Amino acid sequence: MKNLLRLCLALCAVLPLASCGNSPSGDAATDASYPAHPITIVVTFPPGGGTDLLARRIGASLQEQLGQPVIVENRPGASGNIGARIVAEAPPDGYTVLMVNSSFAINPGVYRNLDFSPKQDFAAVINVAFVPSVFVVPAASPLQTLGDALAVAVPGKPLPFASCGNGTPQHLAGEMLARSSGAVLQQVPYKGCGPALKDVTAGQVAMGIVTASSAAPLIAAGKLRALAVTSPARSPLMPTVPTVAEQGIAGYALDQWHGLLAPAATPRAVVDKLNAAVTKIVRRPEMQAALREQGFTPASSTPKEFQSMINADIDRYTALTASIGLRAD
Repeated sequence: MKNLLRLCLALCAVLPLASCGNSPSGDAATDASYPAHPITIVVTFPPGGGTDLLARRIGASLQEQLGQPVIVENRPGASGNIGARIVAEAPPDGYTVLMVNSSFAINPGVYRNLDFSPKQDFAAVINVAFVPSVFVVPAASPLQTLGDALAVAVPGKPLPFASCGNGTPQHLAGEMLARSSGAVLQQVPYKGCGPALKDVTAGQVAMGIVTASSAAPLIAAGKLRALAVTSPARSPLMPTVPTVAEQGIAGYALDQWHGLLAPAATPRAVVDKLNAAVTKIVRRPEMQAALREQGFTPASSTPKEFQSMINADIDRYTALTASIGLRAD
């Protein structure tokens, strides 16, 4: 079925537009009737993490704007690959879309046997926001700085860190730090940032690398201590927390984007309508303020811009994971 779909798409590239059902009048009719029933946003991680929080906030506003229920469905596992495959195989009608983060672009280099193509099986809709990750430790931890953590991570006594899953940006952030500093770190993968945060807060894991948006409430409540953020500049959400680069790891930077994708053959009119609706939502002053409070830097893009960024990141991260020797299958 997947090969048949790709053949149809290839034929559409060379046949007249009308023969593929993509005439201007056909798109207009689709645009006028969409959406006619509920939309499902598949989130590739469990409830409680930054991607889930963002999807629910955007989804609630999208429901108001489009006049149809928007359902958020969490389908975690395999660093987002389970949820991604579900959407890749969904009907390309705009009623099933995918909320992903940068792990989507990292996965092709980490999981070499994916049964879907991140570049070919999806249509980019919009990049919604950027967010850094943050290194955190339990409030009772003796580790006060990132330097303290690196000092105890020595051969024979690796420092475990909880990540949001194999192949996630947080996993890669830890591997990059180990490679750059010479420290010995041991990943403890979880099925999302929410479960990872729970165990770090309880002291079950010495350190966590999670999204700043998901960790911020626990840091503010004094249950976690932030050691460093992974972005090239400090996060407005936690301006007193230094970056990794500021603490002696020159050139270290790993920001994370979040955005919406649809199945590859989704009509352009539907993609454009979703893009316009979400762009309007993200640009509202109250939404901008709410996202910043959760640690996100609001963004918006055209589908073409987002697709170009995804493809470039897939190539960049595939080269990076190969150089590190990072592989999860």
